[in-house]
Amino acid sequence: MTRRPVAFVTGASRGIGAAAAIAFAEKGYDLGLLGLEQDLLDATGALVRERGGDFLAFAVDLADLADAESALDKAIARWGHIDVLVNNAAWRTHETMRNMSVETWEKTLRVCLTAPAFLARRAAMAMEEQAQGGVILNISSMMSERAAGTSPAYIASKGGLDALTYELGTLYGPAGIRVIAVNPGWIDTEMSADYVTPTGDSLAAKLDEAARDAVPLRRPGTAQEVARALVWLASAEASYVTGTRFLIDGGWTHQHLGYGLKRMQFPEDFP
Repeated sequence: MTRRPVAFVTGASRGIGAAAAIAFAEKGYDLGLLGLEQDLLDATGALVRERGGDFLAFAVDLADLADAESALDKAIARWGHIDVLVNNAAWRTHETMRNMSVETWEKTLRVCLTAPAFLARRAAMAMEEQAQGGVILNISSMMSERAAGTSPAYIASKGGLDALTYELGTLYGPAGIRVIAVNPGWIDTEMSADYVTPTGDSLAAKLDEAARDAVPLRRPGTAQEVARALVWLASAEASYVTGTRFLIDGGWTHQHLGYGLKRMQFPEDFP
């Protein structure tokens, strides 16, 4: 029997995590799925199964590290190996450092940085025992280098996740384990549309307008576009990529000034 590869994806209930699970299934993977909502995980699992993959779904809060590690262990035990870990799940609030509580700070770092670190360690231990290498993909953010002043713990955790990626890439590289931070920008998911005013009015339309004015490709990315990049990074085609960041941001990070202002200055060059 041909050995089927296995990927374990956190935050697989929706968005980038669900899209990644489906994309890996299309490439012949079996999937361990971790998220908060069992019904949504089962829905993702059904799509995995439609594409020929097997799956296990774990309704687990990453703030509970012991439960998260146990879920990963169960997935490894089910298939006997693991080839890819996708540290995708995240949690954050919108508030400034002026008002953030210690409890919120610590939960954000626990979900967005501590859990990925220790799940990576657990997965790498299994990968080393397999002696066939593996890939750890840490879903960071372009915001690790472009702070907004409104999500301090989230920004700190993503900067830490980038740095952790460099560290783990150095540590596990000799074992053939590649570790890559993937830094999406403006992606059309629920998490990118949860901005509100103090009275609860949605800022989604304003955010959309501001982002379109800043992103060279003039549109949001999709979860499927990120997922396809993850599958490529995990493949043999990216076999010399490790210990680095991979931006998927439509060109936003390295673009200066909005296009409205550019058009005012150079109307013929920026129609």
